[in-house]
Amino acid sequence: MKHNLKVSSDARRTQYFQVFLMGVSAFIMNTTEFVPVALLSDIAQDFSITTAETGWMLTLYAWIVAAMSLPLMLLTSQFERKRLLLGIFAVFIASHALSVFAWSFDVLLISRVGIALSHSIFWSITAAIAIRVAPEGKKALALSVLATGTSLAMVLGVPLGRLIGQWFGWRATFGSIGVVASIVFILQARLLPILPSMFQGSFRKVPELLKNPLLVCLYLLILLVFTAHYTAYSYIEPFMRQVGAVSENAATFVLLLFGIAGIVGSVIFSRWGDKFNTRLMLISTILMLVSMLVLSLAVTSVWAISLIAMLWGAALMLLIISMQAKVIMIDVNAQDMLMSMFSGIINLGIGTGALFGGYAVMHISLSSVGYVGAIIAGVALLLLIFMIKRFSELSERLG
Repeated sequence: MKHNLKVSSDARRTQYFQVFLMGVSAFIMNTTEFVPVALLSDIAQDFSITTAETGWMLTLYAWIVAAMSLPLMLLTSQFERKRLLLGIFAVFIASHALSVFAWSFDVLLISRVGIALSHSIFWSITAAIAIRVAPEGKKALALSVLATGTSLAMVLGVPLGRLIGQWFGWRATFGSIGVVASIVFILQARLLPILPSMFQGSFRKVPELLKNPLLVCLYLLILLVFTAHYTAYSYIEPFMRQVGAVSENAATFVLLLFGIAGIVGSVIFSRWGDKFNTRLMLISTILMLVSMLVLSLAVTSVWAISLIAMLWGAALMLLIISMQAKVIMIDVNAQDMLMSMFSGIINLGIGTGALFGGYAVMHISLSSVGYVGAIIAGVALLLLIFMIKRFSELSERLG
């Protein structure tokens, strides 16, 4: 009996470690997506182009993920999941090597294409993998660990990437990500179990899923939220430096606070997400709207912009996990497909937001990005209010 309990305890410990490893994988994948936000000025200077032109790094990356998530997920739908994950990380590591040696901005963009393609498949399969390796009754925890990996990318990844870039140049930042990804690759190979694909659908499943009005509204909400967020956030570093005259170190500190707040958001979800999902979505959307609305006023004070960064970071993370939890349960037999579209739509929003932000910077002013983002967040809030009134599963006790 004692032997059985020990085996059971060891197996459970291993499962927790596998979930943790998926969180670390998410950290790596999202660090490389977010880190150019903190390096835009340095990359622009190195290649003698404007920050708005450098912003194409964000837009191209995001739109490739948006366009390729579903096709690549379907193409690899029958692959065994561990082997697929290792293949993704091999492409990811090779692409970072190219980023380090990029001799022109075009070559840097090509390296980002490779990273974006690996990202496309990663986020299609990773939530389902985390849920499968999680101990019994710990699905919400598994999603929270992934979200924590995402927020740690903002907490540690973006500020650390920025610091490495300040000290050793932006190429060293991408090199460091490649090295850490190599360590994660080895751990994945040693520790993850064989995971046969459980995918049962085909491309014909997409129209069937999109006939679900709640899912369509959730996807539209996700698109609006991320377009709003990245309209302002894509240019937050030059915004703080140029509009607020914030020092380099203070800008790094604000980015750090943004990410720490993301962890707080994921902890709040792990405690209350199952019970108050819709309420958390509503509060988060309002907080994001207010944060962007007062951005230009707050940037003149490091303390004020720090407070806004914390509210904004926590709200964004809460919103992401709350929406992910709703989306993934729409159809338990098509979770890979649901998450693939979820990731694709997030990245469509990121690319569109970066483009809108760039347009605002070039044609209005750098200080306008918060207001433009707030307008889009206002539309997202109106949609969410409509959804709460329209769908009983959202409106019941605002749970």
